[in-house]
Amino acid sequence: MGYLTTHILDTTKGMAAAGVKIQLFRHDHNGQKELIHSTISNEDGRCDAPLLDKQDFVCGVYELEFAIEDYFRQQGVPLPSPSFLNLVNIRFGISDDSSHYHIPLLVSPYSYSTYRGS
Repeated sequence: MGYLTTHILDTTKGMAAAGVKIQLFRHDHNGQKELIHSTISNEDGRCDAPLLDKQDFVCGVYELEFAIEDYFRQQGVPLPSPSFLNLVNIRFGISDDSSHYHIPLLVSPYSYSTYRGS
C-alpha cells in the first residue's frame, strides 16, 4: 500500500518549518471536500506519521492546507495586514494507490513552490 508525506522548508531561514498547522482534505465526486487529517509539523518540518497510509490511502483528489501566515507571525516575521499568503492550498491527485506521494512545500511570506518528491 502507498502513503502520503509532506515536508515544509522556510526559505527565508533555509531551515525546516516547525509548528505549521497542516490539514488534509479529500474531495468527493461532487467537488465537496472533507477534512480527514489535521496535524502540526515537527522540528524537522515533517509530520510524525504519514498523512495517509494503508486502508485510508485511496486514489482520488486531495488538498493539503498549510497555515503559513500563522507560522510566520509566530516566528516574529513582520507581515502586512492582510498578509500576502495566509493559507497555502495544494490540490493534487493520487492515481496509484501503491506509491509513495511526497509533497514538499518551500515557502516564504511572499512565495511558495512544490513538487512531487520522493
